[in-house]
Amino acid sequence: MARDTLTGSRIRERRLFLGLRQAALARQVEISASYLNLIEHNRRRIGGKLLVDLAKALGVEPSMLTEGAEVALIATLREAAADAGKPVAELDHADEFAGRFPGWAEVLAGEHRRVATLERTVQVLSDRLTHDPHLAASLHEVLSTAAAIRSTASILAETGELEPEWRDRFHRNLNEDSRRLAESSKSLVSFLDQSNTSSVRRGVPQEEVEAFFTAHDYHFSAIEQGKATPKQLVDESPELLSDAARSRALRALELYSADAAKMPLEKIGRAVSTGLDPAGLAAAFNCDLPQVLRRLAALPEDVLGRPSGLVLCDASGAILFRKPIAGFALPRFGASCPLWPLYAALARPLVPVRRQVVQHGRHAAGFECLAMAWPQTQPDFDRDPVYRAVMLILPLAETPEGALAVGSSCRVCSGRDCVARREPSILDEEF
Repeated sequence: MARDTLTGSRIRERRLFLGLRQAALARQVEISASYLNLIEHNRRRIGGKLLVDLAKALGVEPSMLTEGAEVALIATLREAAADAGKPVAELDHADEFAGRFPGWAEVLAGEHRRVATLERTVQVLSDRLTHDPHLAASLHEVLSTAAAIRSTASILAETGELEPEWRDRFHRNLNEDSRRLAESSKSLVSFLDQSNTSSVRRGVPQEEVEAFFTAHDYHFSAIEQGKATPKQLVDESPELLSDAARSRALRALELYSADAAKMPLEKIGRAVSTGLDPAGLAAAFNCDLPQVLRRLAALPEDVLGRPSGLVLCDASGAILFRKPIAGFALPRFGASCPLWPLYAALARPLVPVRRQVVQHGRHAAGFECLAMAWPQTQPDFDRDPVYRAVMLILPLAETPEGALAVGSSCRVCSGRDCVARREPSILDEEF
């Protein structure tokens, strides 16, 4: 049912909320109770003076009766129904439900968003526990030290009289191992506390670089305007704590700077205002498609006209750089979904790949992915080329029929009967 035909339902719900009888409201606006009954059951359309009079009697603006629930609320209700995995016979009446029961509609939409947030939290935590190198190293250090202490304590407890020299040596070892265990445990607890209280953890180079780019919203005006060099920005950044992170950020910024010099912001802004044609942009600016895809992802949302995400990987499939986009889950660690168009591009270097995709899970949003792989080094007869691949992720207004179903990573993917699955998912069908 169209939203503009639900005015009567909203009038009825507002009247009941105020405790007005139908006859009393009809008298206030000088119409018959039977006519008001037809209006409230959406059998008569109203407008003009009658609509204004009803709105005044009900104490609301006329637009509240004609527009009702926001489009986003109705879209969330439809998404919740789609994610339920069961056919909903009343799906076509989502507008009417939102119009008649806006409070319950907000509750249902809020619970759907909360479940989606919890799913993302599970994905992130699972990814960290499984693949986080800092956590794995810390746990290994704690377990190794505890085993050494246990071995030394067993010797002291089970062996008879020891020579003073050996006994003193074991005591020194026990003291050193205990101190090491205390320091390792304290470091591990501090690391986990930081993870729980901050959305961005430090100590891992990749995450330091992400914190740096996030702080600038993946766009660097100082580089665009020639007011700063990549090295100056890296040296002045409080987010980059380690040498490894500064090195990675510098390489990423140098690539950004080269792309910006080839495609200045003002010129490419005018070019994309008439439509998004990566191949046409490559020809217009005399550059290659990977440069165009990277440059489009670096444009502010108000210039590009839509949000965007980006993924860069090397020939092993390891993610080198990522710009997240809402609705498309990108794993922080470990292997990504092998069905991504990013990896299809790696299998066909220098061939552009365009795919419409939708990720498994409760988020049924559709995306258009543009990907391409290119040789990182100059081809040589005596040396195999080193390839990298880039994938630009753009949201679609609607999820298209026949979209390629992909995941984020196998461990947190709910897809069934996937030929590319590497390991079972921790998410059962009821999650």
